[in-house]
Amino acid sequence: MPNLKDLKNRISSVKSTQKITSAMKMVAAAKLRRAQEGAEAARPYAERMERMLNSVASSMVGVDGAPPMLAGTGKQDTHLLVVCTADRGLCGGFNGTITRQTRKLAHELKAQGKTVKLLFVGRKAHDVLKREFADSIVDAVTGIGRRGVEFTEAMGVADKIITMFEAGEFDVCTIVFNRFQSAMTQIVTEQQLIPFSVAESEDVEAASGAQPVYIYEPDEDEIIAELLPRNMGVQVFQALLESSASEHGARMTAMDSATRNAGDMIDSLTLTYNRTRQAFITKELIEIISGAEAL
Repeated sequence: MPNLKDLKNRISSVKSTQKITSAMKMVAAAKLRRAQEGAEAARPYAERMERMLNSVASSMVGVDGAPPMLAGTGKQDTHLLVVCTADRGLCGGFNGTITRQTRKLAHELKAQGKTVKLLFVGRKAHDVLKREFADSIVDAVTGIGRRGVEFTEAMGVADKIITMFEAGEFDVCTIVFNRFQSAMTQIVTEQQLIPFSVAESEDVEAASGAQPVYIYEPDEDEIIAELLPRNMGVQVFQALLESSASEHGARMTAMDSATRNAGDMIDSLTLTYNRTRQAFITKELIEIISGAEAL
């Protein structure tokens, strides 16, 4: 039979844990609102930027003298994976899904004879994969988004990617992150950053066969050379915003579930405590009555 003191201590411990998870849920909910607004506000700009780049770049694909970030290096031997996770845990499967997808993608590329390099944004995936892919890790950037994701932070990551590309350290760059859909749903997304992927059609305009003709000033070469690095920063910024919103949504959901589970455990332990206490009282009464009858 359990000890009453141990049961009481355990109930007290679970109640303390419940207070912590409840507080973390409220904090995550407050942060989620701001992060969600930021991610949703940035989506139209990022989509328009990519659409405009696609329009300008579509006429330059395969043309001699096209920028390397558009044309690529002419080979696909070395792949850089930019992995976006959180610096902290306690957010359900948020970090685990990205880690598993990165591991799967890295093994698939290696099976094809490719060289894989990993650039981590966030600590959790790095902590899990650092032993398995120790020779492939380029760097791990931490501390981004502690007070909200800033564009300067995203540009720092983008500048590092561009510098590595210009130094010839990789041929293809892909960013892996969680795209926010709702507090309970995050979609693992792989987006190719380098070389810029030009779509074959322009949505409704191309489908209808009525593509407009644009006249650019300055010429297309100058525009594309200026916009490609800027687009890199915008797409990384968007990915970090999506990842931040997904992290807070996953943490809020996980802490809500933990709080409810703690409540169920408290109810179960309280029931066990009351039954055990009643059994002790009944036993003592029987002993008193038995002693009185013996006299």
